[in-house]
Amino acid sequence: MPFYPVNLQIAGKACAVIGGGDVAERKVGSLLKAEAKVSVISPVITPALSQLAQKNYIEHIDRPYRQGDLAGFFLVICATNDNEVNKSAAKEAQVRGILINVADNPDLGNFSVPSQVTRGDLLLTVSTGGKSPAMAKMLRKELSERYGSEYGIYLEILGKVRAEMKARLATSKDREQFWRENIDESIILLLRQGKIKEAEAKIKNATGSIGS
Repeated sequence: MPFYPVNLQIAGKACAVIGGGDVAERKVGSLLKAEAKVSVISPVITPALSQLAQKNYIEHIDRPYRQGDLAGFFLVICATNDNEVNKSAAKEAQVRGILINVADNPDLGNFSVPSQVTRGDLLLTVSTGGKSPAMAKMLRKELSERYGSEYGIYLEILGKVRAEMKARLATSKDREQFWRENIDESIILLLRQGKIKEAEAKIKNATGSIGS
């Protein structure tokens, strides 16, 4: 089944994870990084999830999932090894119009979670439509090695001059042309070498030359 790729803004949204094992722990971690409001539905949870609950970072609903639990949630992830529970939760979510992912059976849900590489605000994803998790893992490793932390720093620097660029160059086409002509791999190389101030100076010099 083909997917429509999209990045979701879920900060402050109520999200649920059904299950309390290692897979659920990873899913909770990703949701918390996106600043979601997370509830975990499971009678048993990992020590790490228990600590998160004790610190009130997540809500722990200490019992198995049952019909009706998903009311009010924006997004749900099933991370149990019980196929009947997954099917029941998926059916409820579909009826309620809730986004749902079933970790070990994506076809039951209406969205998938791709492999990810994050470098600051840079997000790279890989999906094989559930056909080959091993290939997705391999490609994720390649991307992780190719794109280091310098790319996140690069975006952070560009973000600082974005407002100035909009003021000086009226159209997106003009701004795109400017970056193509003035910003190159040399800045990435400077950042890779830890020369952040030098990279910032090069970008500022380029932006300062507009109209001169």
